Amino acid sequence: MAQCVQSVQEYIQDSFVPMVAVLCSEDAERVTRKNSLSFPELLRPFCRLTSEGHLRDPNNQVVVVKGLRISVTGINTRPPQTPEMQRLLSQAVSVCQPPEVSPANVITAGDYDLNISDRTVKASVPWYSDWKETLTQLSSSKYYTATTPWFETYRENFLQSMPASEHEFLNHYLACMLVVSSCEAVPTERFLKLSQEQHRIQHSGEYTHPKWFIPNTLKYYVLLHDISEGDEQRADSVYEDMKQRYGTQGCYLLKINSRSGSTGADEQMPDPWSQYLHKTSIHNPELYEESAVSNAVENNIDVPLVFADGVSETHPLQLDQPTDAGYPSNNASQSVNNVDMTRPQKQASVTSHTTPTPRGTCLTLNDHDHIRQFIQEFTFRGLLPHIEKNIRQLNDQLVSRKGLSRSLFSATKKLFGGGKVPEKSIAELKNTAGLLYPSEAPELQIRKMADLCFLVQHYELAYNCYHTAKKDFLSDQAMLYAAGALEMAAVAAFLQSGAPRPYPAHYMDTAIQTYRDVCKNMLLAERCCLLSAEILKSQTKYSDAATLLIKMTSEDSDLRSALLLEQAAHCFINMRGPMVRKFAFHMILAGHRFSKAGQKRHALRCYCQALQVYKGKGWALAEDHINFTIGRQSFTLRQPDNAVAAFRHILINDSKQSAVQQTAFLREYLYVYKSMSQVTGDGSLPQLPLPCLHSSQTRVFCGHERRLAEGEKQAATHVSLDQEFDRDLSQLWRELEERVVAVVNRGAVPITFQPSQCCLNSQTDNLRYPLAVVEEPIIVEVVFRNPLKVPLALSALCLLWKFTPKDFSDPQGSTTMALNGIIDTQVIPEFTITPEETKVARLKLLPHKTGELHVLGVVYNLDTGEVDNSEGSLAEDLMCVRGQQNLEIQGSRLNMTKEEKTSVTYGPDHRLDPIITPPMPLLEVFFINFPTGLLCGEIRKAWVEFVNMSAVPLTGLRVASTHPEFFTFGSAASDLTPVTPTAAEHCSAYKTVAMPPSVETVSLVSPAAFGVTSGDRPVVAEIPLSQGVLGPGEALQIPLWLRGPDREGVHEINFLFYYESTEKTAKLSHRVLRHTAFICASRSLSIRATASRSNTLHSRERETEERQEEEEKNGSMLVFVDVENINTSEAGVREFHIVQVSSSSRQWRLHKCINPVGDKDSKLASRERGKLCFKATRCRTEEGGASSSRAHTQIISTTPCADFFFRRGLPSEPRRGGVSTGGASQMWRQSGTDDGVTNIVKKCSEVELDIIVLWKAYVVEDNKQLILEGQLHVALQTIGKEACSLSQKEGCTDMKILETQEMVLLKFKPDIPPPVSKPSLEQLSHLIKTCLHYPESYDHPFPQKSLCMVPVTLTLSNCSLAQVDVIVDLRHKTTSPESLEVHGSFSWLGQTQYKLQLQAQEVYRLSLKACFFQAGVYNLGTPRVFAKLAQTSAMCETSQQSAMPALIIINSV
Repeated sequence: MAQCVQSVQEYIQDSFVPMVAVLCSEDAERVTRKNSLSFPELLRPFCRLTSEGHLRDPNNQVVVVKGLRISVTGINTRPPQTPEMQRLLSQAVSVCQPPEVSPANVITAGDYDLNISDRTVKASVPWYSDWKETLTQLSSSKYYTATTPWFETYRENFLQSMPASEHEFLNHYLACMLVVSSCEAVPTERFLKLSQEQHRIQHSGEYTHPKWFIPNTLKYYVLLHDISEGDEQRADSVYEDMKQRYGTQGCYLLKINSRSGSTGADEQMPDPWSQYLHKTSIHNPELYEESAVSNAVENNIDVPLVFADGVSETHPLQLDQPTDAGYPSNNASQSVNNVDMTRPQKQASVTSHTTPTPRGTCLTLNDHDHIRQFIQEFTFRGLLPHIEKNIRQLNDQLVSRKGLSRSLFSATKKLFGGGKVPEKSIAELKNTAGLLYPSEAPELQIRKMADLCFLVQHYELAYNCYHTAKKDFLSDQAMLYAAGALEMAAVAAFLQSGAPRPYPAHYMDTAIQTYRDVCKNMLLAERCCLLSAEILKSQTKYSDAATLLIKMTSEDSDLRSALLLEQAAHCFINMRGPMVRKFAFHMILAGHRFSKAGQKRHALRCYCQALQVYKGKGWALAEDHINFTIGRQSFTLRQPDNAVAAFRHILINDSKQSAVQQTAFLREYLYVYKSMSQVTGDGSLPQLPLPCLHSSQTRVFCGHERRLAEGEKQAATHVSLDQEFDRDLSQLWRELEERVVAVVNRGAVPITFQPSQCCLNSQTDNLRYPLAVVEEPIIVEVVFRNPLKVPLALSALCLLWKFTPKDFSDPQGSTTMALNGIIDTQVIPEFTITPEETKVARLKLLPHKTGELHVLGVVYNLDTGEVDNSEGSLAEDLMCVRGQQNLEIQGSRLNMTKEEKTSVTYGPDHRLDPIITPPMPLLEVFFINFPTGLLCGEIRKAWVEFVNMSAVPLTGLRVASTHPEFFTFGSAASDLTPVTPTAAEHCSAYKTVAMPPSVETVSLVSPAAFGVTSGDRPVVAEIPLSQGVLGPGEALQIPLWLRGPDREGVHEINFLFYYESTEKTAKLSHRVLRHTAFICASRSLSIRATASRSNTLHSRERETEERQEEEEKNGSMLVFVDVENINTSEAGVREFHIVQVSSSSRQWRLHKCINPVGDKDSKLASRERGKLCFKATRCRTEEGGASSSRAHTQIISTTPCADFFFRRGLPSEPRRGGVSTGGASQMWRQSGTDDGVTNIVKKCSEVELDIIVLWKAYVVEDNKQLILEGQLHVALQTIGKEACSLSQKEGCTDMKILETQEMVLLKFKPDIPPPVSKPSLEQLSHLIKTCLHYPESYDHPFPQKSLCMVPVTLTLSNCSLAQVDVIVDLRHKTTSPESLEVHGSFSWLGQTQYKLQLQAQEVYRLSLKACFFQAGVYNLGTPRVFAKLAQTSAMCETSQQSAMPALIIINSV
């Protein structure tokens, strides 16, 4: 149970107090009415004694009475009948409500923190002065939890309205005060009349009520003196006469009204009556009206009758005469004043709207003390002696009648020490609820004595008497009397000081069961339950208390059941191990019963408290039910905001309800929402919960919409909302844009550079304000999700925005522009979302002015999406509501500074806050005849068209690409450029010029002429415009040459078109247009090239000595080109023709075609291979050149052949141009390091010769033969190392090197200097070039001369740029038979080992002699040459590559 203000002892003592009747004269009533009070009301705040009272029991032992309270009421106060009692109790509970705003009272129960609103607690204190202190002590108590003052109010009113019963005497009158005014003519006569009237009421038998405790009722005579009017001396004399007549202990002079009502009215006097009078009256008219409406109308609840179940007409607690005949009437002769409990309620609707009447206006604090002293005198000198005397009399009567010993004390052992009489169970007893004892029956005398002892707190004697009476009643099977004795015996046993015996809870259980099941008296059963539950709670037996309270719930009274269920819920939460879910469950039950009882506010409070437990714990259905009920109750109580919030929770969560139930929830919400909007009537649109709006997924697109392709035209893809965001791709576009901006700004990117972002989403950088252009649409993509299983119909959907006009061209930023037609807002008339669907809405804004735009949210009408033809459009309008949802986006988390890393802070997200800038040019790019598939190396012509769609001219048109080797632009002045794209179908990329076959043609070409500078690929290309400007609406068409990528597969090629406005604006400096093309490359030819040194000299050509030395010094080389058709006829290719082989190098040129010889083209069908051999010689000049051999065409620099060659992808190693010999030697001498050694060694084997192969392919497509043209590039870098046009092998090698480097980096070692790269053995083996000069055949007469001497010249050529030490070894080291067989039996004569030193690029001739013993064929290539760089002493000599076999024929003549 909830914490109560009173302790259980105080509560029980206040529940059973001595009853005192009041009989007033008319004049006395008039005196008290000056204070707007009756005499009983005047005394009520002072009825609790502040000092102890004493009396003696029959054993002459002193009994101390502490904190005794007496009840003073009018003699004809009638208890309310059952319907009226129910109305009073319901009204009392309805009035007592928790405050609207109060400090949160949080109970920690297990893992839950329950926030239970608590009302200002009413402490039951003697008078107002202790109010604040008591409240402070209560609030600071550690046992202070949640209070339920409405339950205490109900309990107090219930006990006060209990009718008097025949089977108990606790609420029978013990005394009667006769009150007469001192201004009466003859007060004694008036006292006599009042005394006779009281005697007639009690003993005449005309009245069944009120009930009197004992026949000899105490009469106490009170003379009431009005100080402000009456004669005090006369009053004193009358009082002296009264003391002589009635005794000093039987009368009292009470002086009141020390001041008149008019004087001192301004002085504020305390009002101790406010907390006692009219507790059930209405202080809040709104509550009264609601409760009245609820009781009368809501749910058509009829107030149940308590005695409806099988109660006979002669029920002991029911009135014998239901009319007023059973009560003393209030006629003129007997002005009997009383508190009519029905009167304040009847007047409530009238008095509640006026200012409350002040009470006690004629009383001073001294008068308060007089009244308090009067009550004390009455109690101590009148009432307690009277009770003591009656206890003795009853004790004597019982002893004499039953023949017992002198008192019950001495008889306790005798009575209770023997064997117990077995009590029969309730089921065995017959229904004797109607059995009545005569008033003088001994059993009733015992009960009467027990009640007297109980009232004066003599609980031990009371318990003994109750126990004795219980046995007598059970033996007589008087079950009503027995139940009453059991109830009070249990209470008396609990209240005994020192607790000599445990609380007999089974007594209470038996009493409750008897009242309820046998006697059918729910009132007494309820009282018994309230008492027992309070006692069990005080003993922390919360589980038993909860069980007891739940048992008492029934269908006959919703109010009682609701209150008891709520108390049971509090019992569950106050246990040592709080049972929070049981608390919540029973709060739900209590709320349901409160609702049935018409207590809407209490029902709402119970549901709200239970929701704290169920919320967020996965109890989805329970949570929905609670929220639905809260919504309905709040709407009934005219709390539309709370109702809408509750229904909102049902709808926004992932509901597990059925579709039908969700439809009901949605309809209810729409109805409540519609009603709320009609009531409030303000212009602001409230927030709608449906559909769910995923704000973070909102995307914003600034810019023009993409144009569709027309015919063969293909528009640039640019950026659209249909494309998925790719972070890597976005970074690639940013880098491309930075490159273009850097080129435009002479190599440096400005600090204020902001990359263009047309489409903004959650992954883009939204820290800056996006820039949009006036007169260009802004599209906001909003993501809606319908969480329900029913469709939602949205209509009139549009964006909600705020706009601040600003003129960016004016430095002062004036805003004098007209506000009409600032922004065109698109409205979607209908937008239906199917059940559980996530749907995207794209809403457009078209700004017409410059300024700052802020998109705030979306506005729409919400409907259920179900069309019911029977109801028509009227019902549809009723269920359609208009509202909004805000787009609130949280920015990305900041993680730059230390403070940001250690805290959770989020940056701004400005994607919904675009700045509208002045007009800018708008470029559209169209591609004509743009292929989707090419052969590797194929060259195809397309057209590109640039169109300025805006009213502003554009300039500075540039294009950047990730694959600049893929395309090149033609020139309008070129001979090869057709006038129109249609004329270009059969246009060749090459111009054919007749040339002699197999003869070289040399032309000098500069890479700068093709946009290649500093050895880099040209990433940015400028597109020439006529006069540098493309005007509004103008278009420009230029040819676009494309070359198929060298690798097969699908290639993604990105173009970034950059352009500017002729008028520079501060906000937007440039604009870009993106295009992504996908090209599928098919296999064509695979070209492999190898270079090897030529071992022959030109002496046989009989050239002059100078020419021969120059050729020998410059050297020559053989180039083998291996061509393979690897096309698998997948594109209908029949055969390839090798048209031309060209070379490009700064050092070498193709000199002569050796194979094939003739004028025919080389044809290769599928999977065929051919080999071409060329002779290459060094260039005489240091300028670069291009040569062609095996050609019928000549390269023209304006054709795309040279463009694509110079734009080709360069290898990973940097390419070096021609370096003078002196420069290299100087570098070598200065460095003297191993790095210089490596460079020198590399120079020996480097070639740097590029081979360009032009081909034609014959393709059959759609029964037509087409001729495709293309070119492939091979870069020869090293002698003896094969180079391939397909770079897969090189790519694999690079990957392996990369993996090795990564593995090295993973080793955690201290930083050491990188290892010095040493030249490899292969590189060192190319230092010296050897060549043998000898006659091919030699005739020798062996019969005449057995030895044949042949002179042989060994030419050694130093290929490096440094001195080289050379060792020539002529000795045969091989001894195997195979070697002997190959070499034959010959030997070298003379010196067999030479040590030489060759200067840089020196040619040295060594004369040798070979000796043969017989005729035959011999291989002279046996000399072995070892070489090393002269200045590297630590390095060993390396064996040089041996020459090719040198065969000589020795003929015998």
